[in-house]
Amino acid sequence: MNLENKNIAIIGAVRSGIGAAKLAKKIGAVPFVSDFSSADKLQENLKMLDDLSIQYETDGHSERVLEADLIVTSPGVPSDSKILKSAVEKNIKVVSELEFASWFCKGKMIAITGTNGKTTTTKLAEHVLKTSGFKVYSAGNIGYAFSEITLNVNVNEYVVLEVSSFQLDFIDQFKPMIAVILNITPDHLDRYENKIEKYIESKLRIYENQTEEDFLIVGYDDEYLKEYVKDFASTKIGFSLNDENAIAHIKEDNFIYQNEEVAKTDLLKIKGEHNQLNAMSVMAIAKIIGIENKKIEEAFSTFDAVEHRLEFVRELNGVKYFNDSKATNVDAVWYALRSFNEPLILILGGKDKGNDYNQINDLVIEKSKLVYAIGSSSQKVFDFFNDKVKVKIKDSLEDCVRSSVEDTESGDVVLLSPACASFDMFNSYEHRGKVFKEAVQNL
Repeated sequence: MNLENKNIAIIGAVRSGIGAAKLAKKIGAVPFVSDFSSADKLQENLKMLDDLSIQYETDGHSERVLEADLIVTSPGVPSDSKILKSAVEKNIKVVSELEFASWFCKGKMIAITGTNGKTTTTKLAEHVLKTSGFKVYSAGNIGYAFSEITLNVNVNEYVVLEVSSFQLDFIDQFKPMIAVILNITPDHLDRYENKIEKYIESKLRIYENQTEEDFLIVGYDDEYLKEYVKDFASTKIGFSLNDENAIAHIKEDNFIYQNEEVAKTDLLKIKGEHNQLNAMSVMAIAKIIGIENKKIEEAFSTFDAVEHRLEFVRELNGVKYFNDSKATNVDAVWYALRSFNEPLILILGGKDKGNDYNQINDLVIEKSKLVYAIGSSSQKVFDFFNDKVKVKIKDSLEDCVRSSVEDTESGDVVLLSPACASFDMFNSYEHRGKVFKEAVQNL
């Protein structure tokens, strides 16, 4: 696509926006970056733009945005924001950074979405391909913005993309060779008029441009996917813990693909049924590409947990500490709780997103000897669980970790799996996880 000398307005001056601005500059377009935040909050990013002689504005969006030939929006910008609505009214084409970057990708795209498990699955897929000798990049919702690396990807090389619903909201021609939908549970509904149907529609856009030459990998155990995934042109491959009719499933402690034993389940280094599901989707990717079983086994046995996702931190006096800060919704905590048989001290709370704790009620009672409630939702957590298990409200993660020394005994597990966003106390779930890990290491 020739965009030379075209004016491209980019909404958002953080990771995706900066990547899109760099790409626009490289292809000979004229980028202009606009952000609603103050210059003080964006200092480092604005310096990058200054160094590249890319013009920008902060503290709001001016009419200059609406003079562009094309608008590229970042995933953090709500689709119903005033500036995007104005652009649509003026018939200015609006695309996501994911869509924009895909126009210039010569390699083979593998796109992974779902409410939970995207990061682990993306990194595991990258690891399997690297272990098998392929040149592969990972980008999107993790690591690099797709725009940062798209020009580096050559034919017969792969890029594995972690894709959020926000990135799919403004796609047009985005067409991955392999699309994966892991699961769908209620999340981010504040961006979708509090309607799960709209959130699902956004997720399912990942395969709308696929043809019969492409592949769609779907979690068969997910009730929403069973109901909604119907119209598709690509070859569909299901994976399941429970359905042995699925192309990818588990039987007698083996990962099975098209009735062939591919790998022993106990070779998978990462814990939990949810990670077995993630691994099955990656097995399907690998088999589509033509990777040998022994390479898949080798990769499964050498892949460590993604940071902040059931990440083992330390064992002290027989007590193990796990950082699951990436568990920002109740469904993710459900999978985390099922991953442990040891008595748990569970740290719950943060910025509530309308959580319904009934989903984990029985597991918390069964698995937890104590719950620490933190953050702006601490009272809600206390009120829900206090008549079922012992609950203590804590002021900080450091307070939780210090208290755990007195409240645990050898054989216990302290698990940070908050079921909430982090923004009441931290900059991000990564920041929250790092604070937890530092507190544990300082014991």
